[in-house]
Amino acid sequence: MKANPPALAQASTGLPAFALVLALLAVDGLHFVFARALHAVLPPITSVLFVLATATMQVSAFAVAKGKLDWQTFVHRAPFFLTIGALVAVSTTVNYIAIGFVDPGTAALLSQTSMLFGLGFGLVWLRERLTRAQLTGAAICIAGVAIITFQPGDYFRLGSLMVVGSAFLYAMHAAIVKRQSGGIDFVEFFTWRLICTTGFLLISASLQGTLIWPGADAWPLLVVAGTVDVVISRSLYYLSLRRLKISMLTLVLTLTPVVTIGWSLVLFGAQPTPQQLIGGAAVLAGVLTVTTQRAA
Repeated sequence: MKANPPALAQASTGLPAFALVLALLAVDGLHFVFARALHAVLPPITSVLFVLATATMQVSAFAVAKGKLDWQTFVHRAPFFLTIGALVAVSTTVNYIAIGFVDPGTAALLSQTSMLFGLGFGLVWLRERLTRAQLTGAAICIAGVAIITFQPGDYFRLGSLMVVGSAFLYAMHAAIVKRQSGGIDFVEFFTWRLICTTGFLLISASLQGTLIWPGADAWPLLVVAGTVDVVISRSLYYLSLRRLKISMLTLVLTLTPVVTIGWSLVLFGAQPTPQQLIGGAAVLAGVLTVTTQRAA
C-alpha cells in the first residue's frame, strides 16, 4: 500500500479552494463506477469493507509516519468520530447495494439530492440563509429528482430511494464535520474517521455472514478504489469542506454527474432514458438557478 497518500501530502501546501474543488470533481464522479465494477466480483458489504480497509491502512501508515495519530484525540472526541463513522458506513453500504438496481449515471444524479439536504442542514443548524431565488431553484431540483426516482419497476424505484437516503446520511455527516471538526488536525481527523467507518463495516459484515476474503481478481480493483475513491477523493472533499461553506461545496459538487455519466457510458455503455434526461435536466436547471443567485 502507499504510505504517502498524494492528496494528504498536499494538505499543508496552501492550495486554493478552487484548485481543491476542481481536483475533487475529477475523481468524485467515480464513486458509483467503482461500486458497479466491484458489484460483479464481490457482495456489496464485502466490497465496501475492503475498499475502506485498504484506504484506512494507507492513511494510518501516513499518519503514524508523520506522528499524527494520538489515541487521546479519539478518547476525547469519541462520540463525534463514532457518529460520523457510522453515518458514512451506512451511507456507503447503501450506495454499493443500490448500484445493483440503478445505473451509475442515474445514481450520481440522484445522489445530488445531498445538495438539498446540505442546504437544509445549513439553514436549520448552521444558520445559513436562503434567498427566494435559491428556494425556487431547490424546488426545481426536487421536481427533477421526483421525475428520475419514480420510474416503472419496483427494483429501480428501490435503488433510487436507497441512493436518496444515502445522500441524506452523507449530508448529515458533512454538517456534523463542518460544525465540530475545526479544531482537529486534518490528518488525524481523517485517520480516525476512516478507522471508525471501517470498524462499523467489519462488525456489519461479520454479523451478516459476508466477511469473506476477496479473490486475487478483486484485489487490484479494491486497491485502486480505496486509493482513488477514498484516500484521494475524500481527503480533497474534507479539505474543501474546511475552506468553503457546506452549501457552496454541495452546490459545486452537483457537477459530479456529468463526470459520472461519461465514465458510465464509456465503461458500461449505460444510456440514460428520455425520462432520466428530463429529470436530470430539471435537477441541473435548479442547481444553475441556485448557483447563479449565490454567485450574484
